[in-house]
Amino acid sequence: MKKHHVILGCTAIFVFLFYKESVGVNLALFGIILAILVFIKFKKKSILIKTLFVSSLLSCFAFAWYADFFSFLALFFSLIFLQFQNENSKLKILQSIPAVFITGITSLGRPFIFNQWLPQAKIGNNGAKKLIAYFLIPLLFLIVFFIAYSYGSDTFSGIFDYELDIDFWPLVFITILGFYFSFSYWNYWVPEYFYVNSHKLNNDFSTESKEDFTPSFSFLDIDFERKSGEISLVLLNLMLLVFIGTYNYEQFFKVESTNVLSAATHDRVNAVIISIIMAVGVILFYFKKGFNFDTNANFLKRLAKIWVGLNAVLIISSAVKNSEYILHFGMTYKRLGVYAFLVLTLIGLGFTYYKIKNQKTNAFLFNQMLWCVYGLILLCSFVNWGNLITNYNVSMNKGVEPKFLKSLNYNEEYRQQYFPNSSIPSVDYFDKNRDIEYEQSKSFLSKALYYEFVSVK
Repeated sequence: MKKHHVILGCTAIFVFLFYKESVGVNLALFGIILAILVFIKFKKKSILIKTLFVSSLLSCFAFAWYADFFSFLALFFSLIFLQFQNENSKLKILQSIPAVFITGITSLGRPFIFNQWLPQAKIGNNGAKKLIAYFLIPLLFLIVFFIAYSYGSDTFSGIFDYELDIDFWPLVFITILGFYFSFSYWNYWVPEYFYVNSHKLNNDFSTESKEDFTPSFSFLDIDFERKSGEISLVLLNLMLLVFIGTYNYEQFFKVESTNVLSAATHDRVNAVIISIIMAVGVILFYFKKGFNFDTNANFLKRLAKIWVGLNAVLIISSAVKNSEYILHFGMTYKRLGVYAFLVLTLIGLGFTYYKIKNQKTNAFLFNQMLWCVYGLILLCSFVNWGNLITNYNVSMNKGVEPKFLKSLNYNEEYRQQYFPNSSIPSVDYFDKNRDIEYEQSKSFLSKALYYEFVSVK
């Protein structure tokens, strides 16, 4: 099947699934079709391709069930990464993100450059030419103008005893939208610049880079820069030790009132975020190009590894405090988000240590972290976090205010079980039954399947 066949076919499927429908099961079905079509096009199906294909299907099922933001992100990135491997296997997956934006912008004009995506076929048979010129083209114009005139005059439509049962402009809009998405997905446009500079995102250094000892500043030679790094990391390690001590003292020993505890905890977490970002930045600044292979930089490498280890201690301290905070005040989306960030940063520090020890490029760190972020998005799309938070808070009797529990997603059953047995006098105001009934009343293609299995009480 040629590219233009796939584009037009997917456009027709998109129109069928989304015409007069809201987003729900239809997007999941469209994603499954795209994933299968892309997977079929691969001649050699590597482990990476098979993994992306399976994750694409799972993310589509997750979206069909929840139809929420994280399941949409999982579906979006899974399909993008899978197709990017199909279209541009020689490029790095990190380049897929800017490629998506560039393709999305250029797809506003590229469809009109017909020779780039439509076959330039020559018809030599006069009979075929007559069929196209005398029948197909006039029939196409006749149908289009008949639809337009039928909307303009009921009498005109009645002449032919025909009642048009479609909404013309919504149909035109959904067709254009479907063609835009299908064209963008199946016809990536990647600038030549991406191919020329793809080698800069390799995980390993080239021979030229290993021998490149150019200092970061022209006024300093390599010996001065190395010594500068050693002094900087000695001082930073000492300061971080002091910070860890004061940080843990404030967290675990300093008595604070309840009304300022939340703000103080957030401030400390923000401090950790800034510290980790700057820590990785320092490593990336000093360990680039041939500097990774400098035989005189062993002391600097040891200092950098200590720096990474101390930052890991800081992360663990924050995780312990976040756990204590949840124990006292209950679980929320934000507190789970803190865990997610701390886990990602700890993994990032692990890759940073690996980079220093095994002499990897700076791009190695970004390449690996992109996959970690993608994995986290996949995990978030599969788990019912609202239900998890409700179950935990009810069992611990923390954070069980009706308004808060109502703000959580996909927790109807636990919430309904809790309120009748609680001492809260009335929760009618916070009832979600009408929302559930509204979701259940939607047509199948617009549904989030989760609500089909929720009983309204």
